Amino acid sequence: GPMKRLFALALLATLIVCHSYHCSALEKPAEGKKPNFLVIYADDLGVGDLQCFGHPTTRTPELCKLAEEGLVMRQFYSAAPICSPSRASLVTGRLPPRNGVYSAHKYPIDLMFRVFYPVSKGGLPESEVTIASALKSSGYTSGLVGKWHLGHENSLPTRRGFDYFYGLPYSQDEGCPPYPCHAWQHIWHGVPLYENETIIQQPVNLPNLTARYTQKAMDFIDSNSEDPFFLYLAYDQTHVPLFSSPYFTNTTLRGLFGDALYEMDTSIGMIMDHLRKRGLEDNTFVLFTSDNGPWVDQKFDGGSAGLFRGQKGSTWEGGMREPAIAYWPGKIQPGTTEEVASTLDILPTLCKLSGSPLPADVVLDGHDMSNVIFSQGPSLTDAFFYWRDNTLQAVRKGPYKAHFVTREGFGEKPPKHHSPPLLYNVEADPGENWPLDPKQFSNVINDLVDVAEKHKDGMVYGPAQLDPLDWKHQPCCDPEASVDPKDVEGYKKKCYCDNAGPMEPLRPREDQPTSMDTAALFGDSEVIF
Repeated sequence: GPMKRLFALALLATLIVCHSYHCSALEKPAEGKKPNFLVIYADDLGVGDLQCFGHPTTRTPELCKLAEEGLVMRQFYSAAPICSPSRASLVTGRLPPRNGVYSAHKYPIDLMFRVFYPVSKGGLPESEVTIASALKSSGYTSGLVGKWHLGHENSLPTRRGFDYFYGLPYSQDEGCPPYPCHAWQHIWHGVPLYENETIIQQPVNLPNLTARYTQKAMDFIDSNSEDPFFLYLAYDQTHVPLFSSPYFTNTTLRGLFGDALYEMDTSIGMIMDHLRKRGLEDNTFVLFTSDNGPWVDQKFDGGSAGLFRGQKGSTWEGGMREPAIAYWPGKIQPGTTEEVASTLDILPTLCKLSGSPLPADVVLDGHDMSNVIFSQGPSLTDAFFYWRDNTLQAVRKGPYKAHFVTREGFGEKPPKHHSPPLLYNVEADPGENWPLDPKQFSNVINDLVDVAEKHKDGMVYGPAQLDPLDWKHQPCCDPEASVDPKDVEGYKKKCYCDNAGPMEPLRPREDQPTSMDTAALFGDSEVIF
């Protein structure tokens, strides 16, 4: 009868709506399998560097495809404006002063202690619970392919919950080669490439490094295709010294930076295709972002923060706002969100999605953001805090951001204290160009000062990990070699090995247009950021 027909129509309508909006309630994962997680982390990439976010001469077709078919998070932050602290926060869900990855030195000494070096004794403390450790209880295998930068002295990833590590312990500019040996980096020998805890190549050969990462990521996926896995894929591109496979030379109009970015983009596309081929794409949550803002001071070799002020190393928006894309076919509705979220939210979100308990007796600074990602609902982040080492430099709540301390450039200029704090509306004025009148906005300022004071009062500082140095502990493929300051060259010769095996550098993919024909590149797609 008519009721039946109505019911059938209603059902049909539901199915049509759910088909176009990917209603996850109707779709159960394959035989109740736990989802896989792929977190892709670029290095020193700015919001303004992606082709689909408005850059006129970069080429990022693969990332733009993810952006078109996934959720672009337009107000996404990294928890710190520089490498080691930002990575520590991603893997722990905790701010740098809490997890210990900061320096306790004051200006100007602090400039020498911003990240982990080959001679750093410290590392991510053993007491910290990483995503890899947190997911163990749910049967996950975890791998890191790429850059770690959280210490190497008894603190490599395999000592912090990861089952597999293939990559660099720190940035490729921390040693010569690959850094030009005439610069101050000559005090450190070649940057090593590790597999688990063994140095397999020193110095690392950069032109085929991204090819190696691509292969190792695929191998990791293959060997864990039956079990749930967490793969943290942390590229060294686009950090200096910039590099790309020789086959990517001059494939963009953006110079070496563009070539490096295009190679990383190609690698991401290959890994996504591999997930598809293995039938894993529909059960894998993918999140792409970057560790901090672009290093603008590197001029042609640095990236772009788009309309944001500042750069890597600073707590202006340009230092900590990141491009971010969440992708999971059938589960994440394509679109954009303006909700505030950050890398601190990754650990609690992955715990939620895997059904793993949150780390016990641990204060987390992040929040589960699955509501934002899956139902485009409101963020649980009430306030966002901008720390540099153990100084709270700024706080944001709603559209308002108060700066208590600013440091210009790469954050290498002396700290400037602001009383009353500099106040911006970073939604109406994302570029932080027009400070608001403190008299007119005194209520907002009082509220933000309150929030900041409460937050600082509740901060329990971990011991500063970036400060202890030990010149004898540079990674060397000859573990017996010891540093002789009188014979640096002789010592370096001992730290030379290559057991990484042959690897053909990556090539651009056949199906991508080879000339810079923008119509072919952009098609009819609009700029979506």
